[in-house]
Amino acid sequence: MSLNVALAMPLHTARAVFSSRSLEPLEPALNLLSREPIQDFHSPEGQDLLRETDILITGWGCPMIDDAVLDAAPRLRYVLHAAGSVKHHIGDACWERGVMVSSAADANAIPVAEYTVAMIVLANKRVLQIARALHTTRSDVLPEQLFPDMGNYRKRVGIIGASKIGRHVIRLLAGYELDVAVADPYLSPDEAAILGVELLSLDELMATSDVVSLHAPSLPSTKNLIDAGQIARMRPGATFINTARGELVDQDALLARVERGDLYAVLDVTTPWVLPAESRFYTHPNVLLTPHVAGSLGNELERMASSAVAEALRISRGETLQFQVRAEDLAFTA
Repeated sequence: MSLNVALAMPLHTARAVFSSRSLEPLEPALNLLSREPIQDFHSPEGQDLLRETDILITGWGCPMIDDAVLDAAPRLRYVLHAAGSVKHHIGDACWERGVMVSSAADANAIPVAEYTVAMIVLANKRVLQIARALHTTRSDVLPEQLFPDMGNYRKRVGIIGASKIGRHVIRLLAGYELDVAVADPYLSPDEAAILGVELLSLDELMATSDVVSLHAPSLPSTKNLIDAGQIARMRPGATFINTARGELVDQDALLARVERGDLYAVLDVTTPWVLPAESRFYTHPNVLLTPHVAGSLGNELERMASSAVAEALRISRGETLQFQVRAEDLAFTA
């Protein structure tokens, strides 16, 4: 007998992430109860679907799955999240009752890593600064006179955090002739050797890297991880890239260093999420701001849908989850 699958997320999330073709592989191995997602677990429609659901596929904005929801879903054994972090909707009751949880964080890591590598290459090549000079002068620009150290050959790239994204950045950088270093208190020397990177303290990484890219999780222990002291350590002309979370960085200290004129910043995330209109990050020529575009957007969302669907099909075949999340993981992940 086929297991029953339901979706749970806001309607706009379902329409953005799940195309009709992305759900087609579920059948005939599994029974999709409805293509319309559950938006309110406590509505009559939501209660009816929960009663029959074995596998719940969730997305951004899914309501909290707590004791009351699980009481209404006696058959529920799996929650497969078609996005990254599960902290916002997986309640303690899920772990306590043995519900198995999976996440598409690995799928979401791919575009973030691709964005990061693109920015690293552009930063070392001084493309953004040279392009700005060309737009400003509207005349002949001699790049090597402006930046005699430009180029990617044997530059040091410092990765903060051997997270899913950090590790994928490392894999993508393997094809470049770069010196890649990592700072992560949980990464062993043996693991660093397998990754092909040099393991450094955060202080040394900040002081010796041409580009520093932040990939640590947002936890109470990592707030202001990159503080004024770390920012001061960065070498003149270096570039700081943040695709993680704004609260990991002392933004006032970063802005002050940028305004000295000897540091560049590529910021896809800030605190607050949207900076106030008067923020000088908008106007400083050494800053590239993007509105959280590194993560999955557009057709990249379908990759996360495919990840969740593939997990559901593994369940139908009696296989283990490939991207299982465990309660103990939450202390170290976003």
